[in-house]
Amino acid sequence: MSRVFDAIVIGAGQAGPSLAGRLTDAGMKVALVERHLFGGTCVNTGCMPTKTLVASARVAHQVRRAADYGVVVNGGVGIDLPRAMARAHKVSETSRGNIERWLGGMKNMNVLRGHARFERSDTLRVGDESISAPRIFINVGGRARIPEDMPGVDKIDYLTNTSILELTTLPRHLAVIGGSYIGLEYAQMFRRFGCKVTVVERQSRLIAREDEDVSETIRNILEAEGITVRTNAECIAFARHAEGAMVKVDCSSGDSDIVASHVLLAVGRRPNTDDLGLENAGIRTDEHGYIVVDDALATNVPGVWAMGDCNGRGAFTHTSYNDYEIIAANLLDGAQRRVSSRILGYALFTDPPLGRVGMTDTQARASGRRLLISKRPMTRVGRAVESDETQGFMKVVADADTRRILGAAILGMSGDEAIHGVLDLMNADAPFDTLKWAVPIHPTVSELLPTLVGDLEPL
Repeated sequence: MSRVFDAIVIGAGQAGPSLAGRLTDAGMKVALVERHLFGGTCVNTGCMPTKTLVASARVAHQVRRAADYGVVVNGGVGIDLPRAMARAHKVSETSRGNIERWLGGMKNMNVLRGHARFERSDTLRVGDESISAPRIFINVGGRARIPEDMPGVDKIDYLTNTSILELTTLPRHLAVIGGSYIGLEYAQMFRRFGCKVTVVERQSRLIAREDEDVSETIRNILEAEGITVRTNAECIAFARHAEGAMVKVDCSSGDSDIVASHVLLAVGRRPNTDDLGLENAGIRTDEHGYIVVDDALATNVPGVWAMGDCNGRGAFTHTSYNDYEIIAANLLDGAQRRVSSRILGYALFTDPPLGRVGMTDTQARASGRRLLISKRPMTRVGRAVESDETQGFMKVVADADTRRILGAAILGMSGDEAIHGVLDLMNADAPFDTLKWAVPIHPTVSELLPTLVGDLEPL
């Protein structure tokens, strides 16, 4: 059986369904192919279920702190993990169902369930069916990377960001391998659920892409909650143990072996591109398997584009959605949108969260610009003081000549929300003086932003 379409979308992640909607609205006959769960990583194993669990963990943490606020709670704090997990799964199921119904209601839409594999540059096979189109959009996402360079990893039962969501009992001791965004969120979450937690990181500090003051402060926050952090773990290996697994580390301090009941591998992601038959279409990938795209997200093969995590141009839900926006604007609206114009913002959803946009201090220094910098502790934020959540700081770095903000970090209460004031200013290409003379609402975290930029001084 063979069918011809105007466009084919492979994958129903963040970008795929939205693009399919624009294409069908434009009168195109579209096929969307999904082999597993609609909604991609964010809906099923990423943002939505994890932030739901983060919320449960925060409630447990706040109840334990009740006396600090003059609130009396009788009895201890217990965690009903199956119930917490059921709540997270319900959030995912609802969103997934909404996406399926949305796609099902699109005119000119054909939803195909199965695995798509290229036969030629314009032709795919899905089961027993051959489908072709002059426009093909790849939105296949990614999955957890399993570190082949860690001996013994194939000898133990390990968890990933997907399988950890199936736990029904709390780990006695969770060893998190990888001290970056996913790993740290799970580490704090399960510590607040009452588990013993150890974070093992190869590099000298946590989330090493961030500035040292950010890494150090996050480490202090986590250690204050009872999480053990092991950095400089140069030789990580695993072995079976009666209690679960033995994690062997070569660190500058601490025991060389860690006995854990559960091991979470959080050492990065890899794209789901190895079984698409890309070689049959002549589509280029890099050494890590990411599909190589140009500034408009087109591959080296005319008529084929790649969106989201599989193209290596962004590892976030919002960048995936922006990929769709770029392609749709260029293809349907006559625009000339480019990935290089995107100002990247993101967050680490520990508690307190880190909101980040633009350059780090280190990157700004390396740019050779004349810089201005300002930094303020969260103890200067009235809302944080009133809430007794004063951990962290906010800082901003700017170009002294153009008076444009180059980057900012807000590590503290509501940092993931307050950072948007800076992100919006940067997107508007407005000087920081605009923010300096804004009149923010009191009492909020954002109200310190005018003071922050007002205190900018030469680095």
